Amino acid sequence: MALNLDGMIGNSPALTEVFKVLEKVAPTDSTVLVTGESGTGKELLVRALHQNSVRRKGAFVPINCGAIPRELLESELFGHEKGAFTHAIRSRPGRFELADGGTIFLDEIGEMDLSLQVKILRALQEKEIERVGGTSIKKVDVRVVAATNRDLEGEVAAGRFREDLFYRLNVIPLHLPPLRERGTDILLLAEHFLCGQCASKDRKGLNLSDKAKEMLLTYSWPGNVRELENFMERLSILCDGNEVLPEDLPEKIFTDIGEKPLQKVVEVEPMRPAGFAWPTLKDMGDKGLKLKEFLEAMEGRLLEEALEKADGVKNKAAELVGIKRTTLIEKLKKRNLL
Repeated sequence: MALNLDGMIGNSPALTEVFKVLEKVAPTDSTVLVTGESGTGKELLVRALHQNSVRRKGAFVPINCGAIPRELLESELFGHEKGAFTHAIRSRPGRFELADGGTIFLDEIGEMDLSLQVKILRALQEKEIERVGGTSIKKVDVRVVAATNRDLEGEVAAGRFREDLFYRLNVIPLHLPPLRERGTDILLLAEHFLCGQCASKDRKGLNLSDKAKEMLLTYSWPGNVRELENFMERLSILCDGNEVLPEDLPEKIFTDIGEKPLQKVVEVEPMRPAGFAWPTLKDMGDKGLKLKEFLEAMEGRLLEEALEKADGVKNKAAELVGIKRTTLIEKLKKRNLL
């Protein structure tokens, strides 16, 4: 049966090796530990593992072990009985019970507290769990797949991760390579994301110039696939022409590859009357944007200018545009400007 790799794009040798292991391990019930830098697409790989397994008709239940406070994580994983703690007004099943017959994905397992690692180990070995505040043992039939961007062997040596749990999870290791090691996959992904973003914004598709492609291939991509996707969304909004030129790319790419940023050539427009001039419908039409995207683009440019004038001091930048610091930070996060 052909592998179902919905959402995973690439044909580089590094990724092909991953797919070979995936094809062998997917039909089994073996525990898999997926490693890789943040933003490489570990959850997509785990979903592909589930979709190609005999459990594909069962539930796929993910949980981010680093996003839930440790005092609540045990209840999220194993469930709780009514009255087990102050706000436990009713009994509730945990993720292991919800995944019965399917796959549970323990993302960022390297963040898990040592005291809870013992209970995960028992669930793996005995295939049974006990709800918080409960007295009965429940059998669960789940396949466990874990992922982390940490060096778990180093965490074991430092005493922050249980050695027995590490070896129990690391039955089949799957390492997802960083984007910088995937060669021309970078361009395949860039064009995929750019096409999707342009379509979602109802604007004409953008092409990558040869020089822009060369620069994308040379950049080190510290944020991996997630960073590439964010860059392509930014270009789909801010790029003026129908082709992405080097001057359209973020300055950090020039800095990373050791080239001097280019000054963007601006077409000279007819002079407007002196003083302030409101944007016109023609301005919006020339950009090929709808009202919402046009306003977001203008807001983004004002925020960048405020940050530049404030030398990166967020309190000062917030004052310049007349908003709260927390509001500024949320807007910067949304645009990946932090």
